[in-house]
Amino acid sequence: MIRILFVCLGNICRSPMAESVCRDVLAKEGLAEQVVVDSAGTGDWHIGESPHKGTRHILDQHNMSYEGMQARVFAESDWEQFDYVIAMDAKNIADLEQLRSALQNVFVARLMDFVKTPKKHDIPDPYFTGDFNETFELIHEGCTGLIRHIKDKHDL
Repeated sequence: MIRILFVCLGNICRSPMAESVCRDVLAKEGLAEQVVVDSAGTGDWHIGESPHKGTRHILDQHNMSYEGMQARVFAESDWEQFDYVIAMDAKNIADLEQLRSALQNVFVARLMDFVKTPKKHDIPDPYFTGDFNETFELIHEGCTGLIRHIKDKHDL
């Protein structure tokens, strides 16, 4: 079983969107039973909340489920429970690296690192930009690249 954790700032916009999109891509690839996906935030402002209404709206437009998702904070135990910790931007990476000890050998990267020629390296936070469409497009492209990477690396 391969385990992916998507991380953003508050866990109500980008990372739950990535969680849902990734599950959809995995299902279409026939890999839903081989890969576990979750999401978390580096901040604790929204613990227990459902995804942002803009995230829910765009996921509804694409028939992607967010049922049962609730915001949570990245926990120390996540380093042991996940194989891939995938951040939405460089600030998320920096925040995660502050929480990581030298002994934790978990693969950490930005989602757009899996896109050959990305339009942007960081996925803008629609909580601040209001542009959930751009965020969705970038996340979909990144998740497709991530799953391609995982398929190649793990011979799936």
